[in-house]
Amino acid sequence: MSSKKILMITGDFTEDYETMVPFQTLLAVGHSVDAVCPGKKAGETVATSIHDFEGDQTYTEKRGHNFALNATFADINVADYDALVIPGGRAPEYLRLDKDVIAAVEHFFETGKPVAAICHGAQLLAAARVIEGRTVSAYPACRPEVELAGGTYAEIAIDGAVTDGNLVTAPAWPAHPAWLSQFMAVMAGEAAGTLAA
Repeated sequence: MSSKKILMITGDFTEDYETMVPFQTLLAVGHSVDAVCPGKKAGETVATSIHDFEGDQTYTEKRGHNFALNATFADINVADYDALVIPGGRAPEYLRLDKDVIAAVEHFFETGKPVAAICHGAQLLAAARVIEGRTVSAYPACRPEVELAGGTYAEIAIDGAVTDGNLVTAPAWPAHPAWLSQFMAVMAGEAAGTLAA
């Protein structure tokens, strides 16, 4: 697969694994990834949180690393990018209030470019109104948002992912192998329709 230029939109209290792992994995296989956050510049950091599944009724949350941004949100041109990654955590909750973030997400759907969203990233997709008629995985607590936005919530294993056209989604970080492999297949033009794994 040829090298792609990928945009990652993230923010404070993004999920640590859902930010660090895809960022490093996509770089390791030869892609270029620009990680940005509204209101912050290249070289600044976002705080991360670690969400774990420890037998409680919902995930637990612990402070994670500081994740260094390598590009400035105010300077990007979304048309320059081949694909988009939206990590989960708490960042999508506030990022969805930013009209420029919403416009960026809309661009990738209007142009049919590959998009990967995981966990609470579905909150951003729902706010951008880009999932109507699509099958979407997300953290189970985001099911109402997926359905209210006109999507079909995919009930899959926590380590699974679903591809619907240019969109690859997964419920949480245990799905990284399935989510990232499906995303890379979409970027390579090797995936079509709806697949679950």
